Amino acid sequence: MTTITGTRAVTARSAAYWTATALVTAELAVGGIWDVLRISQVRDVVEHLGYPAYFLVLLGVWKVLGALALLAPRLPLLKEWAYAGVIFTDTGAIVSHLTVGYELAELGFLIPLAGLTVLSWALRPEPRRLPTVPGGSAVPAAR
Repeated sequence: MTTITGTRAVTARSAAYWTATALVTAELAVGGIWDVLRISQVRDVVEHLGYPAYFLVLLGVWKVLGALALLAPRLPLLKEWAYAGVIFTDTGAIVSHLTVGYELAELGFLIPLAGLTVLSWALRPEPRRLPTVPGGSAVPAAR
């Protein structure tokens, strides 16, 4: 039985999921394209962090592919990998910035972005989740 309150909760959850996911995928897509193009601002940051320039192309391609995976319908296992990749990227950026002495203000963008990624993952609808078995463990889709 669906109640008006239940419907509003589902609608609010869906709106929060799509808002968080849109922000995460927009950052991935735009950031990925900037990385692949090696725009000067991004290249300067990566050089200051101590990474080689070719790292930008590799990271950028994976960011764009991750954005596409998160937006594509179904494909729950691929989405799990994409979310993991985004968290690795976000936390790697946070640690890298802290390690080389960037201002703490830099974290004002990176930490909320990681939080939005976790929010998107936690609120994803059922068709975007791995199926679970009784006991709660995820089961990869059959090949």
